[in-house]
Amino acid sequence: MDTIKYTEIKAESSRIEIHGDNADVIDVARAEVRKVEIVAVAQAEAIAMKEAEEPAAEPEESAAAEKSAAEEEPAAVEEPVTEGETASEEPAKDNGERVIPAVDSDETVHVIGVRFRTAGKVYFFDPGEWEVRHGCHVIVETARGIEYGTVVGLPMDVKASKVTQPLKEVIRVATFEDNEIERRNRAKEKEAYRICQEKIQAHGLDMKLINAEYTFDNSKVLFYFTADGRVDFRDLVKDLASVFRTRIELRQIGVRDETKILGGYGICGRPLCCHTWMSDFIPVSIKMAKEQNLSLNPGKISGVCGRLMCCLKNEADTYEELNRNLPKVGDEVQGNDGLSGQVESVNVLRQTVRILVEVDDEKEFHEYHVKDLTILRRRRRGGNRTRKDNAMDTREAQELEKLENQERQETRGDNKNRGNKNNKPNRNKNRRRQENNNAQ
Repeated sequence: MDTIKYTEIKAESSRIEIHGDNADVIDVARAEVRKVEIVAVAQAEAIAMKEAEEPAAEPEESAAAEKSAAEEEPAAVEEPVTEGETASEEPAKDNGERVIPAVDSDETVHVIGVRFRTAGKVYFFDPGEWEVRHGCHVIVETARGIEYGTVVGLPMDVKASKVTQPLKEVIRVATFEDNEIERRNRAKEKEAYRICQEKIQAHGLDMKLINAEYTFDNSKVLFYFTADGRVDFRDLVKDLASVFRTRIELRQIGVRDETKILGGYGICGRPLCCHTWMSDFIPVSIKMAKEQNLSLNPGKISGVCGRLMCCLKNEADTYEELNRNLPKVGDEVQGNDGLSGQVESVNVLRQTVRILVEVDDEKEFHEYHVKDLTILRRRRRGGNRTRKDNAMDTREAQELEKLENQERQETRGDNKNRGNKNNKPNRNKNRRRQENNNAQ
């Protein structure tokens, strides 16, 4: 039986020439050469061990054995065991996955937190035997393929319920070559953005391109865009695939995700929270603005994205707890000194109340701590207000309610066209009714 000698394979692999500047192709070619070398070594050692154990056969017997061996299927060749390692009968774990304890168990798992983009979600990975530190870059395997991430959490032990199975293991700590590949990918993203923008204009599509993103292994190019409704971009995808020669994915996002990607500055003068540290969007309601005694003007409590500001949630729980024992403006209260009057203003943080009392036929303002007051009567809401004030509040409330509904729809992943479909049957019914009346 003809066998491939290790020396021949090594000599043949040394003559392989790799042309081009594609780093991915070079890495794949080197990996294939290394795989061939490992198989050749295993075959050579297996043949040497077999010849040492079995006695030399006669020429006729050896020919018959070679003929029968050629008819049989080749046996699997095991890789040689290096020094310091022992052979084990336990099955090896493949795909870099490690089985973690059950979700309902109290056991912990040793993981690290990895983030793939600025202010993105943090995913858990098994550090394995790699020594990682905060801020270093690692190469890991994700659902999108091989990715280049940044370690944002030191190795720690977390409960198994917080880890999603299967737990992937870190492939390696990023090398200088990996950093260069990532740098080239970031440069190619600008060119991809320009090309996609030209293609969108050529096809006349009503969509706004936000960002282009390459995966680390260049297996996919993602384009993020916003649009008022659904967009038929099938021809655009075919055109882009013919240019980039790889998988193309167009993903429609909302205005909050657009602001998160592009970034900017808020009315506070600081960079936007969603672009710097906030990984997930949180639901915000009008009630939070009311609890903090903020103006209900939509222009003052809306962010750069046009939705209610996310920072309203930061102190919502604190204000809700502080307002629990405070009276409202207009309530009738009595202080510990026996004086009573109506509440003119409240200081939520200091927990003080300013009331208007009557002393010796004169009206004065007295300030009390909330612990020194007793609420006598609650003011009827909506009283002592003009029709103009009520109309303005109603208009602002409607605008705020519209913003809140839009935010709720984006949080659930609904698009705007989905809500308009429910009105079509009513319009058709009204149209048929009108046609019947005209016919009569």
